Amino acid sequence: MGQGLKALMDRVRLHKFMAACGVASRRAAEKMIADGRVKVNGTVVTTAGYTINPHIDRVELDEKLVQVKKDKQYYLLYKPRGTLTTVSDPFGRRTVMELLERKDVFPVGRLDLDTEGLLLLTDDGELAYRLTHPRFKVKKKYLAWVKGKPSEEKLKLLREGVQLEEGPVSPARVELLAERGGKSILHITIHEGKKRQVKRMCAAIGHPVITLKRVAFAFLTLQGLKPGEYRRLTTEEVKKLLHYAGLPDS
Repeated sequence: MGQGLKALMDRVRLHKFMAACGVASRRAAEKMIADGRVKVNGTVVTTAGYTINPHIDRVELDEKLVQVKKDKQYYLLYKPRGTLTTVSDPFGRRTVMELLERKDVFPVGRLDLDTEGLLLLTDDGELAYRLTHPRFKVKKKYLAWVKGKPSEEKLKLLREGVQLEEGPVSPARVELLAERGGKSILHITIHEGKKRQVKRMCAAIGHPVITLKRVAFAFLTLQGLKPGEYRRLTTEEVKKLLHYAGLPDS
């Protein structure tokens, strides 16, 4: 069986099974279930936390059988600004999937429409879950061009954990790289993934983001790629990424 299901017992939560099969991340799979798109043994299931026996039960998504994939896929994309981080868009806007020219993987996390930078795509739902959940503290590094020049007091607020509407965020590593023309460049490292987190952090200290670029995810960087380009991760990179997330590499 595929590595995502090796550790599963006879019964497993439906959304976790779907993630291990590469259908989507756990969170996205939960929504698919809630939306009535999933059947177990021919019956629509919408119950959160529903469990199945993956060795016996038949699971379908939109009338298509969900099966375990033996070989997972892992891609690194340099997402350009103006491209949606989504599998599809009802308004016909360009998505990252069109750049990748594949339909059998999904984005790990999200970058805003006007944010560029490193984006991972995979069909490994368990890895995607761990890379985006704050409990696993996966580092994401950004270059943020902000208005004005933050004082040391303002930078200290970011380093100690700035207060947002829903509460404080975890402390960030922040370095002021340069300041010119009424704007500054900050190098910011975080391990959470709250919606629009870096932009909201900078706005909270009075220095809103002008442009934002994610330059690293875990140990991966954009080296060798131009906006819109992508590559498969090497075998060694995949093993290292799985180890980083606390998953077996075989």
